[in-house]
Amino acid sequence: MATAAIFSSLRRRRSPSLEAFLAPVDLTGVALVQTLASIATDLVSCFSAHSIFFQRNNSRSLIRKIQVFIVSLECLKDSGSDSRLPSTVVLCFKELYLLLYRSKILLDYCAQSSKLWLLLQNHSISGHFHDLNQEISTLLDVFPVDDVQLSEDVREQVLLLKNQARKARLYIDKKDEALRVRFFWFLNEFENGRIPNPVELRLFFVEGLGIENAKSCRDEIEFLEEQIVNHEGDIEPTASVLNGFVAITRYCRFLLFGFEEDEFGWKIENLKKPRKGLITQEIADTFIRIPKDFCCPISLDLMRDPVIISTGQTYDRSSIARWMEEGHCTCPKTGQLLAHTRLVPNRALRNLIMQWCTAHGIPYDVESTEASADSLGAALPTKAATEANRATAELLIHQLANGSQAAQTVAAREIRLLAKTGKENRAFIAEAGAIPHLRKLLSSLNPVAQENSVTAMLNLSIYDKNRSRIIDEEGCLGSIVEVLRFGLTTEGRENAAATLFSLSAVHDYKKRIADEGGAVEALAAMLRMGTPRGKKDAVTALFNLSTHTDNCARMIEAGAVTALVGALGNEGVAEEAAGALALVVRQPIGAEAVGKEEMAVAGLIGMMRCGTPRGKENAVAALLELCRSGGAAATERVVRAPALAGLLQTLLFTGTKRARRKAASLARVFQRCENASLHYGGLGVGYAFAGNSTTNRDSSFANDVSVPMSISVPVL
Repeated sequence: MATAAIFSSLRRRRSPSLEAFLAPVDLTGVALVQTLASIATDLVSCFSAHSIFFQRNNSRSLIRKIQVFIVSLECLKDSGSDSRLPSTVVLCFKELYLLLYRSKILLDYCAQSSKLWLLLQNHSISGHFHDLNQEISTLLDVFPVDDVQLSEDVREQVLLLKNQARKARLYIDKKDEALRVRFFWFLNEFENGRIPNPVELRLFFVEGLGIENAKSCRDEIEFLEEQIVNHEGDIEPTASVLNGFVAITRYCRFLLFGFEEDEFGWKIENLKKPRKGLITQEIADTFIRIPKDFCCPISLDLMRDPVIISTGQTYDRSSIARWMEEGHCTCPKTGQLLAHTRLVPNRALRNLIMQWCTAHGIPYDVESTEASADSLGAALPTKAATEANRATAELLIHQLANGSQAAQTVAAREIRLLAKTGKENRAFIAEAGAIPHLRKLLSSLNPVAQENSVTAMLNLSIYDKNRSRIIDEEGCLGSIVEVLRFGLTTEGRENAAATLFSLSAVHDYKKRIADEGGAVEALAAMLRMGTPRGKKDAVTALFNLSTHTDNCARMIEAGAVTALVGALGNEGVAEEAAGALALVVRQPIGAEAVGKEEMAVAGLIGMMRCGTPRGKENAVAALLELCRSGGAAATERVVRAPALAGLLQTLLFTGTKRARRKAASLARVFQRCENASLHYGGLGVGYAFAGNSTTNRDSSFANDVSVPMSISVPVL
């Protein structure tokens, strides 16, 4: 079925025939004829040559054929004998019903899709029109013209259409094809390191495509990006080639149309708005929800080739391979260091995904998943995309340096978006000198400019080499902290906290960040009173800062310890808060500060009771370190905590491997205390079961704090 093929590659789409959701109603006689006439008339009135930029000749031809059907149906209505239609005629009319709907979907597709997308799909869409023409020809071949009462002139039109449909051949517009070839020529020029002549680019985009302003160009970019997201590997051209076309179009958007003043009011919310769908509601209604466990934690898409990494987490091979290729050495979900980079196929999960896909009619190409490791390079940025993005970055940075306030705001937003993906983009944006200009915008009184600049800084900081550029830029760290403290938008303040977390991944920078005036105080305030996402950003930053021993006093002074204790009751950040406290209490001043917090021990006990496995592990680690560093008073306070004995007993049997070791070490601390046998006599069995060997081994594990991070650094 021709039109169904158009949508067969749309993401999360069932692939039954269109009858599954566009089945004709059970009509006969006059009602059927009237319905068909109405549908056909509406279809013709909705489309014209002016509403479709490409495929005009094919669209005109299809509409003319439908007009002949309208004339025939109107003639039948006027004859008054349509209530006695033969069964063969009724059957043909029901096929016509489906054919009209398929025509509507194809014409809708041509009217609503972007010009560049239609250009790239020129051959494919022309083939869909030809398929529809063949269906019309088949329908007319079997239609019993002699069994219906048509006037002579209408009968002649039907027979003429029948002959024309038989002779019709695949039609590909030569002018459209020349434009498509030209677009690929531009791609090849960038691929070879040559930037096409601006005059030629203007002739193509403005004269050839009628893209005459920045908004139209941006709409084209968004549509192409939507196709990359919505398709599951069966897109043609491939996603990597499409990325090249997106990059070229983005470059031309600024080269040809500049930085229009009206874009100054383009709200940040537009960055997060849902993409406009390009298909009708009846098709959208056939989309289905993918089980969460079948989705890759990185891309959130259905996994095609699930693999297990050294931490035991499962990801789609292409996503985790790209993550490692960008230089990350941690698990994206847990934040743990990777012991090795081997990827082990998760065949059990893949079989479950295949069964689910088969049950829901979703294509699942087994051969392509087996070869996905070898084809990863195809998903990485092409040289054309990289070179076009590099040229765009130069235009943007020039505007950051010399443009108006409105132009600087637009440029910061585009750098933010450009830096979202790819270490290549992050590298050349910083190399071209963006950071000093973004630093100046951090002090802007325009909330949109400020938020875009700090988020761009965050995205750039994900690339390791850029962290030193940001830290070494005079006044940059202080400006980020100022946004954290007094930022004009909530998201700007949150992204400033995330930037500090990213920068603090370098050990030498942790002390500098903590010593920056107001930084730790602002993080503590966000942890106490921020949004859920803000609290997550703040607690991860504080955890990183707490791993530097010299920061302990500063965190106590700034109120961060109090904030971390208060966060123990917040399910969203409790694990990280307990992990940070376990690090703080290693030092006597930290243990003393935590010991003075009335709810500290109770909060950690509560986590041992109701927390996640890693939360329980961090909680018992914090209690153990508190006993070791806090002296007799702190130990006594922990020992006297209600219900701790039973919780330790449970943890010794059911906790994670490290949690069991921590619990066993804490049990031995209690055994050395006065009256330990009275209060914790039952712990010996659990201790033996835990299989702990030596005190030295326990001490080595006491230095481990497990803090799962949902993401290492957010990209926004």
